[in-house]
Amino acid sequence: MSQEEVEGGFELIVADGMSDDGTRDVLRRLAQVHPSLRVLDNPGRIVSTGLNAAINAASGEIIIRADAHTVYATNYLRECVAVLRESGADNVGGPWMAVGDGYVGDAVAAAFHSRFASGGARAHDVAYEGEVDTVYLGCWPRSVFERLGGFDEELVRNQDDEFNLRLRRAGGAIWQSTRIKSSYRPRNTLRQLFRQYSQYGYWKVRVIQKHRLPASWRHLAPAAFLLTMMVLLCASLFSALALRAAAFVAVGYVLGNLAASGITASRTKVSLLPVLPPVFACFHLGYGYGFLRGVLDFAVMRRAPATKMSTISRRADPAFEPRIHIDEPPGI
Repeated sequence: MSQEEVEGGFELIVADGMSDDGTRDVLRRLAQVHPSLRVLDNPGRIVSTGLNAAINAASGEIIIRADAHTVYATNYLRECVAVLRESGADNVGGPWMAVGDGYVGDAVAAAFHSRFASGGARAHDVAYEGEVDTVYLGCWPRSVFERLGGFDEELVRNQDDEFNLRLRRAGGAIWQSTRIKSSYRPRNTLRQLFRQYSQYGYWKVRVIQKHRLPASWRHLAPAAFLLTMMVLLCASLFSALALRAAAFVAVGYVLGNLAASGITASRTKVSLLPVLPPVFACFHLGYGYGFLRGVLDFAVMRRAPATKMSTISRRADPAFEPRIHIDEPPGI
């Protein structure tokens, strides 16, 4: 985006994953009214291929990512550009604020901002402003992609984490600003949440394998917990001590889960307390299960990412339907 574009207009590029649910018809009608809208095919049908196609087609000096399952403040683009220029960072964005839809969705959103679920990730802290490891969505000078390349198209998930890890290791800075406001609609069933986080855990293994070091040690905790429980339960067939150790670890997790659920409910809605423990368990066990599957596939079986991509991308969350929102986010 040039200075003239910031003041008056911009180009909007939509990479459509060959949708057959009527989305293309909506986009065609919008394009007739808004000449700045361009629609591209994304035959890869995953986020990384769509992002790269849109970035390659863009002509501006600034790239701003906008996902369809997010609601944006009316000044979102303006603040992204302003913070990018004021901070001098290579990537800027706002906090990852979750707003639920329904009872379970509200609980998922509440847990999403808890340190017990996020491990203290600053991107989940809606009040934090400053440098972060990764940021929701993103706004970059185009030169960043010319220098580092695009998003890793091996990755069905975690492509933003991988790119930001690559950016930081190249000496770049990532900045989170509370002025950049949007709201994210999380999954609203336990099954969808478990599946989502199992995919995050699965593809995180490939990111770690590629860079030979995790972006943060908190990414290893869910898998370490689950693996410990599996080992202890297997050993308990032969050892009473292992059974007691497994019970100790399990009780410790349950007590921690209940405590975190109580604190989260007291800070949000008390009525969410009954569903928060299984929500937290879906975050942890889903991620841990996916991570261990990733270790088996990528590290033990030495399978190439392309071996699993077609299967996982097709089932990437069929129950979750992205929706386009152009409005002021609720509660911000």
